[in-house]
Amino acid sequence: FSGVMSEDVLRALLELQERLAAITVWSPTAGREVTLKDVWYAPLNPTQPGLGDCCVNSVTQYFQNNGTRLAMTAIQTDGKKTGTADWHDHIIYCVNSPLSFKDITALELSCMAEYGGP
Repeated sequence: FSGVMSEDVLRALLELQERLAAITVWSPTAGREVTLKDVWYAPLNPTQPGLGDCCVNSVTQYFQNNGTRLAMTAIQTDGKKTGTADWHDHIIYCVNSPLSFKDITALELSCMAEYGGP
């Protein structure tokens, strides 16, 4: 992985997404403050969407926008080799199998996004 795909960059992206999701802006037309909830696309829960229902297409969705999942590591044995599975392994798996509810690494994380879609 290059510098663009580092854990620090992914963490910064998570922080930026959280800050953007919290933005409120006064709308003279609406006569009130508007938020992301007023404009987002929530395909799996369009009538009563919560923040987690917002369809945000980002590599961080492979971790359901969760920093704890991004930081996870697990000891993995593959035949005679033992190593540590981490976010690198999970991303590689999810890029190749984006509809998986559980990867085949020792992490056993879902590739599905926080909102429930791929």
